[in-house]
Amino acid sequence: MKIYRKALIAIVSVAVTLSSALALSGCSGNGSAKKTGNISSASSATGDEVNAAEGLSELGIDPASVGVLPDVKHDAQNEPGFQLELPKEGDAVAVLQTSQGDIVLRLFPEQAPKTVTNFINLAKAGSYDKTSFHKVINDVLIEGGHCGGDSAGPSGQSSYGDTFEDEFCDSLYNLRGAVSMANSSKDGNGSRFFINVTTVDSFAKSGGWNALAGTWESVKAKLTDYEDSNLLTAYIEENGDRFLNTDVVPDDIKMLYEIKGGNPAFDGVYNAADRGNTVFGQVISGMEAVDKIAALKTDGKNVPETPVQIESVTITTFAPEMASTAASGKKK
Repeated sequence: MKIYRKALIAIVSVAVTLSSALALSGCSGNGSAKKTGNISSASSATGDEVNAAEGLSELGIDPASVGVLPDVKHDAQNEPGFQLELPKEGDAVAVLQTSQGDIVLRLFPEQAPKTVTNFINLAKAGSYDKTSFHKVINDVLIEGGHCGGDSAGPSGQSSYGDTFEDEFCDSLYNLRGAVSMANSSKDGNGSRFFINVTTVDSFAKSGGWNALAGTWESVKAKLTDYEDSNLLTAYIEENGDRFLNTDVVPDDIKMLYEIKGGNPAFDGVYNAADRGNTVFGQVISGMEAVDKIAALKTDGKNVPETPVQIESVTITTFAPEMASTAASGKKK
């Protein structure tokens, strides 16, 4: 495994610089996993790594007793970082035509099938047309895609008519340029999505992995305090999105963020409370437009003072010329 990781780091470094075009492979299972098509799903394993929920067990807390039942898909064919590669010619992509320029997204239907299906259904129905990027946090994310009225709830109206479950896969992460579902709670996905914009420099300035490890140590101290209290479940419910178990995050994942940028705190794969945001796409062109949106002046609620409209979302097939401007770890 160490050999594979060294190779991965080298491959990712080249991918960031050259945006190499390689083929997309699907997920496949291991012997004990439940298989659905090419996707392998297991409630107690994330591939060959330690399960993040074991962080609770090590503190004497039974994860199941507090409602934590991880279901992380294991991708046996793709290493973490493959999302930085270009899709094959003819693969489905999404083109977001916005008032700040076009953004082309690679989609990952095998790793996040229900999420990608939802996105495609909404796009083809025209549900995203004339919606906006309503939330902008510079050097963090831009969020948009709210479909339906206020009655649809804070996550927007999904194509399924109700919120749907998270889909975490151990080959996809909230790297810079990754497209993820915005949710109001665990398994609370609707129509809203966001694009990660945190650069390498911003990630480092925020404290990087040292800061995230400090948060996890603080969380563990609180969990220990509440272990025999009736406040334990409430604490996990309220703070579970801060439970990134840095004790089990592999070095290759840490390296990806250090050379690419992004928001590992949003990842569900290594979250001890099975919380996070589903990654289902990656920007392969138009990161300049994303950065322009991220740099807009906002009000006190992170709403852009200059409205940014999504004119349309078109589902089409990939051609090499679409990736003339690939996402980069640093702003140009």
